[in-house]
Amino acid sequence: MTTPLAASPAAAGFRMPAEWERHAATWLAWPHERTDWPAPGKLEAVRWVYVEIIRYLVRGERVRLLVNDGRAERQARRMLDRSGVDTSAVEFWHIPTDRSWTRDYCPLWLRRADGARALVAWRFTGWARYANHRRDAAVAKSIAARTALPCWTPSTTLRGRRHHVVLEGGAVEVNGRGTLLTTEQCLLSPEQARNPGLGRARLERLLGRFLGATTIVWLGAGIAGDDTHGHVDDLARFTDARTVAIAVADERADENYPVLRENLRRLRASTDQAGRPLRIVELPSPAPRYFDGQRLPASYANFYIANAAVLVPTFDDPNDRHALGILAGCFPDRPVVGIHASDLVLGLGTLHCLTQQEPA
Repeated sequence: MTTPLAASPAAAGFRMPAEWERHAATWLAWPHERTDWPAPGKLEAVRWVYVEIIRYLVRGERVRLLVNDGRAERQARRMLDRSGVDTSAVEFWHIPTDRSWTRDYCPLWLRRADGARALVAWRFTGWARYANHRRDAAVAKSIAARTALPCWTPSTTLRGRRHHVVLEGGAVEVNGRGTLLTTEQCLLSPEQARNPGLGRARLERLLGRFLGATTIVWLGAGIAGDDTHGHVDDLARFTDARTVAIAVADERADENYPVLRENLRRLRASTDQAGRPLRIVELPSPAPRYFDGQRLPASYANFYIANAAVLVPTFDDPNDRHALGILAGCFPDRPVVGIHASDLVLGLGTLHCLTQQEPA
């Protein structure tokens, strides 16, 4: 891997850009893990959802699609061709994966004021939950090797030993100016602990050194049904440098109600990197959804900001229309498009979870 230019990306002038800044590409992984969508026919249905996502992405940027082998590439090409998608903007990268959630195991891309780019390859441990993550854990270094970009692998000393720091992309949300949102449940809880013994202060320093964060806003817990144990991208998302769209629940009987009220309270008391209060936009929640008795993490906050569109998960819910209208007001510079996610969310993630942006 390329030798870093300095002890940390921040020392070399790099930062993690905001998602709405111009992309060179979006990274996806062709879905193949049937146990993520165990109901009959759902994996096949999810693949058609991917085709629809790619249809909108290629209108404004390249798509770099991870596939396990030539057979998967041929399958994806056939489906895209049948749907009239322009595959000239789709690159097929033969890098095997365990699952399709590129948000969490792809490297995080950084950019410097002079246009230079670099990568951060955090350690991935299957959300401290799933044993079958070996191939996903190797993706970041594979991409770094093929792109030949400078790449940092964050580590620190913990209990006298060198510890490679665990972080998933869905655990953090940035405004590209120095403010970062995350949750205590994901990064500090002893349950599904990513970095046991690594406290708040040290984590904040690492987020500053490797992502350029100068202000950390700590929310509380994530939504019910989230198997990641508290990813922020189902809760609160920047829509511009000072505005945060945050999920709320209207029904007091909903188990998410007190959790989301507490997160809203914390956000209202927070400021950005310049000490200014954040502007807050409240996003409704769809009605609770279940499969086999399990609550599903359905959230409109799991939208993805692409160059040519904002893609928003929809759930055949009356609040779909309301959420799309709110987000349309937040993004007047690009169309806001609903993507049917009722099948997708059976895999316990939706649009933001399956995408990873590469800055231009």
